[in-house]
Amino acid sequence: MSQKTAILSVYNKTGLLDLAKGLVQHNIRLLASGGTAKLIREAGFPVEDVSSITHAPEMLSGRVKTLHPAVHAGILARNLESDEKDLAEQSIDKVDYVVCNLYPFKETVNKINVTIAEAVEEIDIGGVTLLRAAAKNHSRVTILSDPNDYPGFLEELNKGEATENSRKIYALKAFEHTADYDAAISEFFRKKYAGDGVQQLTLRYGANPHQKPAQAFVKSSKLPFKVLAGSPGYINLLDALNSWPLVKELKESLKLPAAASFKHVSPAGAAVGIPLTDIEKQVCFVDDIEGINDSPLACAYARARGADRMSSFGDWIALSEEVDAITAKIIGREVSDGVIAPGYSPEALEILKKKKGGKYTILEIDPTYDPPSTETRQVYGISLSQQRNDIKITSQTFSHIITPPNSILPDSAIVDLTVATISLKYTQSNSVCYAKHGQIVGLGAGQQSRIHCTRLAGDKADNWWLRQHPRVLGLKFKKGTKRPDKSNAIDLFVTGQAPKEDGLEKDMYEKVFEEVPVELTHEEKREWLNKLDDVAVSSDAFFPFIDNVFRAARSGAKYIAAPGGSVNDDAVHDAAKQCGITFVDQSTRLFHH
Repeated sequence: MSQKTAILSVYNKTGLLDLAKGLVQHNIRLLASGGTAKLIREAGFPVEDVSSITHAPEMLSGRVKTLHPAVHAGILARNLESDEKDLAEQSIDKVDYVVCNLYPFKETVNKINVTIAEAVEEIDIGGVTLLRAAAKNHSRVTILSDPNDYPGFLEELNKGEATENSRKIYALKAFEHTADYDAAISEFFRKKYAGDGVQQLTLRYGANPHQKPAQAFVKSSKLPFKVLAGSPGYINLLDALNSWPLVKELKESLKLPAAASFKHVSPAGAAVGIPLTDIEKQVCFVDDIEGINDSPLACAYARARGADRMSSFGDWIALSEEVDAITAKIIGREVSDGVIAPGYSPEALEILKKKKGGKYTILEIDPTYDPPSTETRQVYGISLSQQRNDIKITSQTFSHIITPPNSILPDSAIVDLTVATISLKYTQSNSVCYAKHGQIVGLGAGQQSRIHCTRLAGDKADNWWLRQHPRVLGLKFKKGTKRPDKSNAIDLFVTGQAPKEDGLEKDMYEKVFEEVPVELTHEEKREWLNKLDDVAVSSDAFFPFIDNVFRAARSGAKYIAAPGGSVNDDAVHDAAKQCGITFVDQSTRLFHH
C-alpha cells in the first residue's frame, strides 16, 4: 500500500506540532508551505515543501504557493480508473489529508483605520482553494480546518482511519469556514464600494443607541427602497419592511388603497380607502381636511391613524399608493417617525420634506420587489431559517363557514375579515384583531394568553366606539390644545380613568377643556356599547376556550375567523352559534415573530 500524503497550510498554528507528530507516527508524508513547513521542520519532524511536487517555487511574496495541478489534482482525484490514469500520466500522487485555515481577515479589518491595501493582503486565495477542493472530495479526503478537531482525528487515526461521518462533519466545517470568510470580505467591500443606500445603508444605530454599528444591506442586486429624506434607524426599517407588505397585500386582495400605522413592529392601525362619515372624520381628527373623501388613500390613513391614536403617536406609516397632497397634509401635522410608499407627488414630497426641519424619514419602495422565498435571522448568534410566510389572504380564505351552516358572508364582512387577517400576518403573536368599516378597530398583540389578546383587542374596540359617543364628540377643548393632548384626554374620559383627586394630574387633565366634562356612567357606556355590531374578529391561531367567543361578542362581533386545531373546536363553534356569530375556519395559522 502506497504511503499516504497530507498537505498542511495553516495561519492558526494551534495544535499543529501535535498533529504533525501524530501524522508522522502513522507514516504519512507531510507536505507544507511557508511558515507551516518552517515550524514543523524546526520541531524536528520530516516535512517537504509543497514545491517538491509542484516543481515551482513560492512566488509573488508567498501569494502563490499551492495553486498548482500537482496539488489540486491530487486532492480532487477520485477512486476512478480514469482519474488514476490521468494522475499516472502526470506523475501526481493522491492527497489524502488537507489541514488548512485562513488568514485573519476579520481581525485585520476590525482594526482602526485599516486601509484597503492592508485588507486585500489578508484575502487568502490558495487556502480557500485547498479547503473547497478537499471538502468537495470529502468522500475520500479528510479536511481539517478547526484545530479543535485535531485530537479527535488522531484518536480515529489510531484506530485505523477517520470515519465517513467525521469526514462529512469536517467538510461541513470547511465550507462554513470559507462561507464565513467570504461573508466578511463581501461585508468589508460592501461598506467601501457599494455606495450608501444602494446595496448597503448605514443606520444611526441598532435597536438602542448603544448598539453600534448598524446597517441594512442585501447580498446581491440593490436595496429595494430609496431614502428621499431623513435617516432611518434600525427599528424604523423593521416597521417599514413589515408595514409595506401589509398594505401591499391589502391592496392586492381588496383592490383598494391601503394604509398602516406601525409601532414597535406591529400595526397600531390598518385600513383600506373607504369614504369617511362625518362622525368618523371627527373621531379621526380630519373633519377640517377639505376634500378628504376625494382621496381614498387619505381616507385609509385617517382610518389607520384614528383606530388607536394613543398607540399611533410617533408611528411609522406605510401607504400602498403614490402619496397625494391630501394624505401628505394629514401626515404633515401628526407626530410620526417616517413613511414608506411607492411614490410621492411633487406637492406631497414638498409637504413631507418640511417635517422635523427636513429630517423626517421618507422612503420610496420599489413596488415590484419580491423578496427571496427563504428568510434568515440571527438570535443570540444562532441563525434561524424558514420559508417566508407568503400565504395569500383572499375572499376564498373565508369560504369555509362552520356555523351557521350554508350561510354566505356579505361583502362588508369579507373586507373586514381580510383587513383583520392580513394585519395579523404582520403583528407580533399571539394576536387577535377586530375590524369594522375596512379598518382595524382593536388589536391585541404579543400576549402570552389568547384570551388576554381578545380582551385587549376588545377593550380597544370598545374605546374606538366610545369615542363616537355624542358626549365625546361634544367635548369642548380650549383653543390651541394640541392634538396629542386631545387624544390623551379623550382616552382618559372614555376609559373612566380621568383623575378624580385634586393634584397636578387632575389640573393637567382639566386645563385642556373649556368645560370639564361629567364622567360617563356605567349605564351610559353599556347602552352605547350595545349599539356596536357587525364587527369582524380574526385570530392568528385557534381559540382554545369559549371565553374568547363570549368576549368578542360583548364588543359587537358578528363574524369570527380562526384556524381550527383545538380539542375545544366544537365547543367554540357552539358558543359562536349561541351568540349569533358566523364562525369561519380560515385554516392557516399566522404566527409572526
